[in-house]
Amino acid sequence: MRIIRELREAEAALDTALLRQSSLLSTLLEARRDTDAGPFVGQEAMMRLTKSHQTLISAGSDLARVHSNLLKVQEDVLGYEDCPPNEPMAEQPVLREVS
Repeated sequence: MRIIRELREAEAALDTALLRQSSLLSTLLEARRDTDAGPFVGQEAMMRLTKSHQTLISAGSDLARVHSNLLKVQEDVLGYEDCPPNEPMAEQPVLREVS
């Protein structure tokens, strides 16, 4: 079902974005350390990145509520509230990382 696929894709995209932002923060900290830059170099950028990270986590919470609401719609329309197993997630194509 298209709704299931797109919901899972949205959930996976949020996870990917969170992982990439975490990786970026780690890289920024390593670069600051490796270049012997001062302890506050890039601090504003890291604060904004952290705020963006918090926004994604909040979006994940909202998406979880969407998921829950769609289960209720499914129950109202189809007469059952059952979340399909996650096996189809493994069938999603993996994007090649570009550096």
